[in-house]
Amino acid sequence: MKAKAQDAIEGIATPLGRQVKELRRNAGLTQAQTARRTGVGLRFVRDLEQGKPSVRADKVNQVLALFGYHVEAAKDQARDHETPA
Repeated sequence: MKAKAQDAIEGIATPLGRQVKELRRNAGLTQAQTARRTGVGLRFVRDLEQGKPSVRADKVNQVLALFGYHVEAAKDQARDHETPA
């Protein structure tokens, strides 16, 4: 199960990173300014924008909140009735 979850995270990390980079640039902010304004480290902002799948969701939301966004996980309704393998 952990492998599937990691695959899912890796599948969204790169597009999410691109979106954050675009939002930051459209706001006219540097990575350092974004880090300071959101209370995360510069390295975290860089990792997020580069699509590293190991970033923490709470910190991702700290950054996204600056731009009026957030991410959340939702239960897949189709899987509600499946039994674990």
